[in-house]
Amino acid sequence: MSDDPVRDQYEAYPYPGRNPADEGQRLITGSPSYLDELNHYVFAGGRDFAQPFRALVAGGGTGDGAIMLAQQLSDRGPGEVVYIDLAEQARFTAEARAAFRGLNNIRFERLAIEDLADAGLGTFDYIDCCGVLHHLADPAAGLAALGRVLADDGGMGMMLYGTLGRTGVYPMQAMLRAMAGEGGAADRVARARRLLAVLPETNWLRRNDYLGDHLGGDDAGLFDLLLHDRDRAYEVTEIAALVERGGFALTAFVEPARYDPESYIDDEEIRGWVGALPWIERCAFAERLAGNMRKHVFYAVKAGNPGPTVADPSDPAAALVLRDMGGPAFADKLPPGAALTATIDGFTFHFPLPPLTKRMSPLFNGRRSMAEIRDALGDVDDASFTAQFNALYRALNGLNKLYLRNPGRSG
Repeated sequence: MSDDPVRDQYEAYPYPGRNPADEGQRLITGSPSYLDELNHYVFAGGRDFAQPFRALVAGGGTGDGAIMLAQQLSDRGPGEVVYIDLAEQARFTAEARAAFRGLNNIRFERLAIEDLADAGLGTFDYIDCCGVLHHLADPAAGLAALGRVLADDGGMGMMLYGTLGRTGVYPMQAMLRAMAGEGGAADRVARARRLLAVLPETNWLRRNDYLGDHLGGDDAGLFDLLLHDRDRAYEVTEIAALVERGGFALTAFVEPARYDPESYIDDEEIRGWVGALPWIERCAFAERLAGNMRKHVFYAVKAGNPGPTVADPSDPAAALVLRDMGGPAFADKLPPGAALTATIDGFTFHFPLPPLTKRMSPLFNGRRSMAEIRDALGDVDDASFTAQFNALYRALNGLNKLYLRNPGRSG
């Protein structure tokens, strides 16, 4: 046992549990740090990954973020990933996954975030810190430490727990601390399962349909959710304050549609009132309106970043790339008059798609510019093209399915 209960937890219960042999079947992808996604929200779509690129995965755990980044960078160019974590068992899993894939562009280090500046690892173009800061004794100090090794024009992708979507978690944690008793981690898990079995129907955790790590047989997931020794959650406004104190500026929350109040309300007068709010206050309004955000995935850059940072959908030189699917395949799945729908944590988003979708989306290949797409649709007037593209972009980007690349833009 060490003097760090969080490290001890992840030694006993590496999270999330992963089998290295599964790397032969699939690549786990997600957010943050999907390469086209981070390019869109940090480098305005202009990063050329055929050129050297250094990424740090801070608190890499069993390796999801590090493996995704390393594989995607390996597919595109000479990128390097540096993984740091203190839990050896979690790191062993990540190393085995990398070995199974034959990835030789990951460097593994046993290191605390707070010790980065003195570790001699150099600076990084991008930092992934997913689900880590909310487990530190001082999240603001951890964020500042990451900032000291980030390039001035670089950025970060982060995930922090969401307060409202975790309703019921923290009273449950308090109850489990109160009945801790004797014994080690396995005994604590057993007590948690006994308490879960007798929760009344009125209990907020039992009523929260958006959390599931405690419902199956995965002890690591249950421990991480209900028995964590250091765990806090954030609302949007608290994230904004934390990021600002750390010397950063927010660029985006993912998925953007979830943070747009218009996704939830049709009342035009209310939309007008809320639409006049500053961006971060609109995001906070949407969080309170939805009530189901278990976590917040977001991107940030250093304050004073020379920018631009977020790709501009009105830029005629920008190219469009769909996530996980080619444009023709997407178009083939759309019947006439189609709408895009997606259910996320119990809420169904519904976006009617414009008539040009069937003709426009096959042209999204990550290379063809907006101007070239416009020229290819020569029988469509400019006003109609712009209005229909904006509607399609709002739907697809809002659900995190469409990004922009701009190879001609430096930085």
